[in-house]
Amino acid sequence: MRFAIVVTGPAYGTQQASSALQFAQAVLNEGHELSSVFFYREGVYNANMLTSPASDEFDVVRAWQRLNQTHGVTLNICVAAALRRGIVDETEAARLGLAAANLQPGFILSGLGALAEVSLTCDRVVQF
Repeated sequence: MRFAIVVTGPAYGTQQASSALQFAQAVLNEGHELSSVFFYREGVYNANMLTSPASDEFDVVRAWQRLNQTHGVTLNICVAAALRRGIVDETEAARLGLAAANLQPGFILSGLGALAEVSLTCDRVVQF
């Protein structure tokens, strides 16, 4: 079965991102395909390179990045929600005249069209 996940909660402060990550790993462990994770609203904070949890805390941001590197799961970030919340890649930082970019490698800025496309091509879309 082919899955997609939508995450609307931040990396920390709610259970949404952690639950979504555990669900993603369970999907892959059961032999299903996870084609994409789409981060929307406060979920875009999961892609903030500057997130620095304490050394004894689980690092959700780098866990998403490892999921991308290990399994090739596409990590889409809603560009409109990201820009409103200060998450930018190098291209957007240059376009907006910002001093730096802070999008974690492995994540890509995309639009709601990416979510619509994955919704049409997956068997299940699960939102956290």
